[in-house]
Amino acid sequence: MAGWRYRIAVMVLGGAVTLLCLMGSARSAGAVPPGIQWTDLERKFEGVFVLSASRESRKVALTFDDVPDPRFTGQVLDVLKKKHVTATFFAMGTRSMKHPDLLRRIKREGHDVGNHSYSHPDFSKLPVEDVKRQITRAETVIAGIIGYKPKLVRPPYGEIMPEQLEWAKTQGYTVVNWDVDSADWRQLTENEVFRNVTKSVRPGSVILMHAGGGEGQSLAGTVKALPRIIDWLREHDYEPVSLSELLGLPVKRDNSLKQMLHLPEGAIE
Repeated sequence: MAGWRYRIAVMVLGGAVTLLCLMGSARSAGAVPPGIQWTDLERKFEGVFVLSASRESRKVALTFDDVPDPRFTGQVLDVLKKKHVTATFFAMGTRSMKHPDLLRRIKREGHDVGNHSYSHPDFSKLPVEDVKRQITRAETVIAGIIGYKPKLVRPPYGEIMPEQLEWAKTQGYTVVNWDVDSADWRQLTENEVFRNVTKSVRPGSVILMHAGGGEGQSLAGTVKALPRIIDWLREHDYEPVSLSELLGLPVKRDNSLKQMLHLPEGAIE
């Protein structure tokens, strides 16, 4: 009797182990579903979806997401002003309504302002109609404060789908992600932020940083690293510029036929 009990116990245990292994394999296979590669989107939507500029130029763009934020945006602006650097700030609609004077300061000091959605959702999880509303609602708020509709759009988390890019193309937007990620949103130290940027930067790079954060999130490492990053870039013959200068684009959106077709001045009268 004891032998039978032993064999039954072994069979039950073996079945359980097999089941767990199968479940683990299924979870592993589905844990990272195949996604859309940014480089593929850049090729398919040339000029509409951008990761970087020409590698022939030593110009690079410093870009700052999630503004305006009274805790950090002003500090970043102070550094840029002291260093005589023009950058690009991607503004959220909700934050722009709360802090319009800070958004006006960004424009007044010569920086580009881009559209970073109204309330920062993940576009890849939204239907096209909701993405349209996120962008146009933010655009209305931003234009009411600084006087123009931004041409440049950066989707939250960099997530965007092909059908959403198709719509952006018809409206004359340029969607700009990045090829250098500072990962400063992880609340990194000054040295970590500095290292993440300087180890990856190349001619034509678009550098992602943040000048706004969530509740309780500290970007002190970003503020402290920024002057060092600017000095390092210049010491290595890089010129930090705005995205509009790097990409040769207007900062203002004009959804006229001429701009959407990228026609030269005078081509349509």
